[in-house]
Amino acid sequence: MEMTSRAEIDEDIDNNKGSMWVLDQKLDQPMDEEAGRLKDMYREKKSSALLLLQLAFQSLGVVYGDLGTSPLYVFYNTFPDKIQDPEDVVGALSLIIYSLTLIPLLKYVFIVCKANDNGRGGTFALYSLLCRHANIKTIPNQHRTDEELTTYSRSTFHEKTFAAKTKRWLERHVSRKNALLILVLVGTCMVIGDGILTPAISVLSAAGGIKVDNPHASSGVVVVVAVVILVCLFIMQHYGTDRVSYLFAPIVLLWFLVIGGIGIFNIWKYDSSVLKAFSPLYIYRYFKRGRKVAWTSLRGIMLSITGTEALFADLAHFPVSAVQIAFTVVVFPCLILAYSGQAAYLMDHGDHVVDAFYRSIPDKIYWPVFVIATAAAIVASQATISATFSIIKQALALGCFPRVKVVHTSKNFLDQIYVPDINWILMVLCIAVTAGFENQSQIANAYGTAVATVMLVTTLLMTLIMILVWRCHWILVFLFTSLSLVVEGTYFSAVLFKVDQGGWVPLVIAAVFLLIMYVWHYGTVKRYEFEMHSKVSMAWILGLGPSLGLVRVPGIGLVYTELANGVPRIFSHFITNLPAVHSVLVFVCVKYLPVYTVPEEERFLVKRIGPKNLRMFRCVARYGYKDLRKKDDDFEKKLFDSLFLFIGLESMMEGCSDSDEYSSSYDQHSGNITSSNIDTAMSHVDSIVPVRSSGQVRSQTESDELEFLNSCRDAGVVHILGNTMVRARGDANFFKKIAVDYVYAFLRKICRENSVILNVPRESLLNVGQIFYV
Repeated sequence: MEMTSRAEIDEDIDNNKGSMWVLDQKLDQPMDEEAGRLKDMYREKKSSALLLLQLAFQSLGVVYGDLGTSPLYVFYNTFPDKIQDPEDVVGALSLIIYSLTLIPLLKYVFIVCKANDNGRGGTFALYSLLCRHANIKTIPNQHRTDEELTTYSRSTFHEKTFAAKTKRWLERHVSRKNALLILVLVGTCMVIGDGILTPAISVLSAAGGIKVDNPHASSGVVVVVAVVILVCLFIMQHYGTDRVSYLFAPIVLLWFLVIGGIGIFNIWKYDSSVLKAFSPLYIYRYFKRGRKVAWTSLRGIMLSITGTEALFADLAHFPVSAVQIAFTVVVFPCLILAYSGQAAYLMDHGDHVVDAFYRSIPDKIYWPVFVIATAAAIVASQATISATFSIIKQALALGCFPRVKVVHTSKNFLDQIYVPDINWILMVLCIAVTAGFENQSQIANAYGTAVATVMLVTTLLMTLIMILVWRCHWILVFLFTSLSLVVEGTYFSAVLFKVDQGGWVPLVIAAVFLLIMYVWHYGTVKRYEFEMHSKVSMAWILGLGPSLGLVRVPGIGLVYTELANGVPRIFSHFITNLPAVHSVLVFVCVKYLPVYTVPEEERFLVKRIGPKNLRMFRCVARYGYKDLRKKDDDFEKKLFDSLFLFIGLESMMEGCSDSDEYSSSYDQHSGNITSSNIDTAMSHVDSIVPVRSSGQVRSQTESDELEFLNSCRDAGVVHILGNTMVRARGDANFFKKIAVDYVYAFLRKICRENSVILNVPRESLLNVGQIFYV
């Protein structure tokens, strides 16, 4: 039998003849190892393709629920009165088609989704990317070792490039950094408002089907049914989406297939001429004929793209390619068919615009579709609520939201979380909106305002991403920004006409949350600046002598501080009031970085403060905005493991061991320490390269110190936390006094304590109070 060469197999695959049966035929012949590896590679590709399709299917239930339920209410809010001219329906349909094409399809699915931060989306993810490529973070707790993380990619710029000039322009003034932060907070607050308005309008619209089939039912019945559904929805949040998420994708897929099928039926039955709406000429005719009325009707057209911002915020467990496949293969064509079918129905039944969706359903399948629509509305609501929880968690990590309880509802997926306090606030506000307005029109006005604002914020942030991160040519940046602003600015100008008719709701909600987030961030920054400016100098520490001039009691004291360098003022405040200190002191800094996650093997940094005989160390624990401090139940064990291994490495560093700048990290899984290269440690003490810790012979000094540390650990570990109070100075202006003395103080009082967030045992906790004035 003749042997088949590897070149022949490669040629078959290159010519698209490498199907599985061809490979099997050739594998029956003698084959070398390279051909065998080729078969494994082919099977792996096939498996990857199947996995991608599976992820695309699952993304339907998580990402596209909100966008998919828009056909329930778009035409009613576009034509709140009776349709005067059937041609207006074609013009509105043309606007819907091109809105779906330009915003969700081209802008978000194929451009914005690629700006994710390791799979995470939303305004804070974009802000984190920008913080890594420019020094714009308002809390200055960065250290050069942070940039060496594998998840911390920071580009360098040529001096004269457009990106470098933009970077310098942003970094030059603090006011520009603050303006960018406020822009991000505005977008975040509007997404939170979306989490209130989406459940209200989706569930209320779905429940409206009761009244269509029972004309004698009052609007109050619909509202009561909607409120009951909403209460059940929010009560079930503490179970987590993990237990019911397996139902989401089939429900949403069935929903898309149903509305697409109904759309095809209506086009065939009523008026197939609506398909001429694919010509943009009808948009021009629509505005020419309707003028101001057509312009204000854009607030209803815009509802066809609501859920797009949630699409980006919910981008977590799915690769961008899976989201793109789901949208282009299922979501986009089904939505186009659904809107076209409704338009065809309205061409003959213009007076049915109020309940266009339900009235266009064939009688025989009315109630099954009603059940599916209600289930889809619940899934859509769940998606926006989950997105709100994720954004709150990101805001917490970046110091922009008061400390609230975050519960992980899944052991397998860390992104599936539940925030009890926010959940009940959302429920109360959602019920208030539903019962207060009672109709879709005013809720839609509010909804449009929130969505338009988020899209504008995303466009501005994406402009900076394209310049600083992607390094796009200025022409591409200009085209993207100008086209997005023209389309979204047009929609935004239309929703402003309805601010007095419900559009004020998201503005009020956003203003309240913006006040809370900005005041909290302001207090956090000022507290950190106070720690920085009042930290104790090393000369003062050395002046205390080997025993620090105090009684050294057995045990280890873990002093928690926000400083990654220097000795905090809380230490001097502590020993001034209590002239005794533990035999070993470890200053613990838990900080969040503008990254998605910090790998566990790179999480801990350890260094010594001062001479060896002081036995003072620092441990810096670094987290990304996906990570939770409380997730490390064995945090204390990891800290001491890192400390012991640091001492082992330090014995090889000789003179460098006393440097306050020296740092190291510990790989918890492999048992490696990473630290400065020993040959260059004197000049480059912060450069990190792997060094094996195993196989080293311990010196007598090292063994004695490790034995001493173990004895101190056995004697007891005390956690010392600073309870820093912020007050406005007597000469501060009126607004600062209100913000600091009342708003910030109230938020500090009702939020969770640091000891709870840090998972500190109550029996070994020692709080040290101090006050500073701003």
